[in-house]
Amino acid sequence: MTTLVSTLGDSRTMLRRNLRHAVRYPVLTLTVVGLPVVFLLLFVFVFGGTLGAGLGGVSGGRAEYANFLTPGMLVLAIASAAQGTAISVAMDMTEGIIARFRTMSIARSSVLTGHVVGAVIQTMIGLAFVLGVALLVGFRPNAVAVEWLAAAALLALVSFALSWLSVAMGLAAKSVEGASNMPMPLLLLPFLSSGFVPTESMPAGLSWFAEHQPFTPIIDTVRGLLTGSAIGSSAVQAVAWCAALALTGYLWARANYDRRPAR
Repeated sequence: MTTLVSTLGDSRTMLRRNLRHAVRYPVLTLTVVGLPVVFLLLFVFVFGGTLGAGLGGVSGGRAEYANFLTPGMLVLAIASAAQGTAISVAMDMTEGIIARFRTMSIARSSVLTGHVVGAVIQTMIGLAFVLGVALLVGFRPNAVAVEWLAAAALLALVSFALSWLSVAMGLAAKSVEGASNMPMPLLLLPFLSSGFVPTESMPAGLSWFAEHQPFTPIIDTVRGLLTGSAIGSSAVQAVAWCAALALTGYLWARANYDRRPAR
């Protein structure tokens, strides 16, 4: 059996383990949808009338704002999943299962790959639920099939990148409690992006930050694909940010996995 085939087989085994763990502990999956759904309902029904009228669209009000807000909520859901992934990895590190894996004849990369792929699958399932709620509260996309596929591919790429980053955070944390706090900046950044209001409506310094952080081009691209708004160079920036975050997370995770002793 070749090394590649062996690695793929080991990764599939680790993926199956993580998916079974997700079924047994669904609370980690629920965190993917809980926060975005709460904010979706809050902003659409409490602030949507005022904020939607300020967007200058044809329909205005809550319907206009639901179309603007939903892409940001989808990205926020992906960021929310990072906390659960980091906690899951930290639990493996502190409970001794990683130490046992290291004594077995399995590809070392398969343990991390199983966590990442499992997190992406969980996140995409959670996104479907968030999207369903958004449709119920007034989100009306006009995307064709190709645009839906492109949006889904981009969201999966974002999930892949943030999953590697959260795996690295879980490995770097000294405890499960520490792992639950490390991804908090990922939850904050969507609020300082174009997810809730246009960046040009922000104060100058905050507007500059919002336009030059990772989540704004990602949200703008998803919004453009689903609602027909202008994308411009956002798609290229979004893919570049995803590649940079994925590479950073991968290298950081491998370094921590090789260096840190499991307890």
